[in-house]
Amino acid sequence: MLRLKNSIETIYILVNPEKDIVKFATDYQVRYEDTIKDVFGVACISDLHMMLQFNKGFQESISKRNGNKENKISLDSVIRVASKEELLQLKKQLTNDQQTSDNNASSITCPFNTVIQLRDGIFQWDDNHSAYIPYKQGA
Repeated sequence: MLRLKNSIETIYILVNPEKDIVKFATDYQVRYEDTIKDVFGVACISDLHMMLQFNKGFQESISKRNGNKENKISLDSVIRVASKEELLQLKKQLTNDQQTSDNNASSITCPFNTVIQLRDGIFQWDDNHSAYIPYKQGA
């Protein structure tokens, strides 16, 4: 199980309602790539904290999207571990993109590692369904 633990990627959803951007990313992409900059226009998570605190337009867009008060906004409002339901949004997007580019396409390729961690638990990629299914140890 130790070897499997090292290969599990945690998948995050990053949401910038001000610019209408929703992006899924791995822990590595959030920490070491320009994903935070691509979605929010700031260099790192500490800058995102400042943006949440002082950018009035950003605060208003989050409040409007989530239906909460501006003083109740936290980092979890814009970046959090994705759920299985949210990951289905990505599958729909990938399926639509593939159908647009190739009318004969019937499956999508694995977008992340074959085993991932979501808010709902650990999931593994199933090539037959082109989807992540709940992980079964020993399967």
